[in-house]
Amino acid sequence: MYDDDNMDEERSPIEALIERFENIKNGTGAGMLDEEDYERVIEYYFQHNNDTDALLACDIGSTYYPFSGSILLLKAEILTQTQKYGQALKALDELEKYDQANLGAVLLRADVLLSQAKYEVAAAYLLRSSDNFEGAEKIEILLELADVYDECEEYGEVYNTLKKVLELDSRNDEALQKVSFWAEFTNQLEDSVNLHLQLTNDDPYSTLAWFNLGAAYQGLKQYDKAVDSYQYCVAIDEKFEFAYRNLADAYMRMKQYDKALEVLQQHLEIGKPEDVIFEAMGYCWEKQKDFSRARHYYRQASKLSPEDDVIFYKIGETYAREHDWEKAVKSYSVALNIDKENATYCLAIGNCLMEMKATNEALLCFLNAVRLKPLVKTTWLALIRGLYFAGHLDEALTQIDVARGNCGDKPDFDYLHAAVLFEMGKTKEALIQLENGLQESVSKLKIFTQLNPDFIKRSAVAELIAKYKKK
Repeated sequence: MYDDDNMDEERSPIEALIERFENIKNGTGAGMLDEEDYERVIEYYFQHNNDTDALLACDIGSTYYPFSGSILLLKAEILTQTQKYGQALKALDELEKYDQANLGAVLLRADVLLSQAKYEVAAAYLLRSSDNFEGAEKIEILLELADVYDECEEYGEVYNTLKKVLELDSRNDEALQKVSFWAEFTNQLEDSVNLHLQLTNDDPYSTLAWFNLGAAYQGLKQYDKAVDSYQYCVAIDEKFEFAYRNLADAYMRMKQYDKALEVLQQHLEIGKPEDVIFEAMGYCWEKQKDFSRARHYYRQASKLSPEDDVIFYKIGETYAREHDWEKAVKSYSVALNIDKENATYCLAIGNCLMEMKATNEALLCFLNAVRLKPLVKTTWLALIRGLYFAGHLDEALTQIDVARGNCGDKPDFDYLHAAVLFEMGKTKEALIQLENGLQESVSKLKIFTQLNPDFIKRSAVAELIAKYKKK
C-alpha cells in the first residue's frame, strides 16, 4: 500500500498547482491561488495546447485579480495565437485602462495589427506609443517600428527609425547591423557617412560604426577612405571577419592585389576556410597573371563547393589565357555538366574547339548556345564566325538573317555580312554592308578586320574606312 502523503511528495509543484486549480474550477476546492500561480497555470495549459482551459484560467484569475495586467496580457497573447484578433484587441483595451505603459501590450497590439495586414495603422500606433516610453523600452518599440515600416515598404522610414535608435543608444547592435544595409538600399550613403563619422567621433572604439563607415565609403566608390575605416575596425577587433572581406574587396577595386591577398590570408588565419575567400584569392592571382596559383586557389574553393559551376568556369578561363585549350575544355565541360543550360559555357567550349581546329564540334556548341539564348547577340556572333571560318558561307548568310530577326539589325551583323560577301566574291554587295556598319558604329570595325585582315588592303575598302574615320 502507498501512503497518500508520499504520493503528494512525488508530484511536481506544477502538478499540485494544476490539481488545486481544477478543484477551484469544479467548485470542489477551498482557498485561493496567488496571482503568480494563475500565471503559471495559464502558461502550463497554453504550452500543452489546451487553449480552452488556458482562457478559462484567465477568466477565473481575472475575477480574483481584476487589475492584473499580466493575466490580461496572457489572455491577449493566447487569443492572438489562436487568431482571435478582435477578442485579443478587447483584452488589450481592458489592460490599457489599468496600465497605459505596458511594453508587452504595445508590442502585442502591433503584432495583432500586422496579422490583420493593417501595416500603416500599426506604424502610427507604435510611433505614437514610443513617446510614452524611455530608454531600453523606447528602443525596443522603435526597432519594432522599423520592422513594420519594412512591411509597409516605407524603406526610407526604416532607415530614419534606425537612426533614431542610434541617437538613443549609439552601440545598439541590432540598429548598427541593419542601418548600413538600409542606407545602401535607400541610396542614402552620404547621409550614412555623416552619421557614422559622428558615431566614430563620439565613440572611437565602436567596431560596427567603423565597419558601417567603411561600407558607406565603399558604396560611394571612395575605396581609399573605406580602407582606412576597415583598418580601424580590425585594429579594434582583429577577429572581425566581415571587415577583412570588405577590406580585401576594397583593395581589389583599387587593383592592389598584393594587399588584398595579404588581407585574405589574415582572414584564413582567424576564420574557417570558405570557398568565397579562396575564390577571391584565385581572382587576385589571375589578375596578376599567375594562372597556376590562381588555379590552386580556385581548386581549393571547388573542394568546399563542388557544385559551384562558376569556379570551374574560372579555372577554364585561366587555361584559356595560357592557350592550353584542351585543359580549358575539360574545365568548361565540368561547369556545363553542373549547369547544362548555360550558354556562356557552350560558347567558351566552342571557342576552344575552334582553336583546336575541331570545327564541327565547335559549331555544335555554338548552335546549342543560340538555342539557349536566342535573343543574345553574342551567341549569334560566335555561330556566324564559326560558319565563316568553316567555309559554310551560304549557311552563314542564312544565320545572319535569322540573327537579325531575333536581335535586331545590329552593326555587328553588317560587318559579318560584309566579310561573308567579300569571301564569296560579291564585292559591290559587300561594300554596301560594310558602309552600313560604318554608318552605325565605326568602333566595331574590328569585327570585320579580325575575320580577315587582308580585306583592308583592298583600295575600295581602305577608302571607305578612311572616309568614315575622318567623320
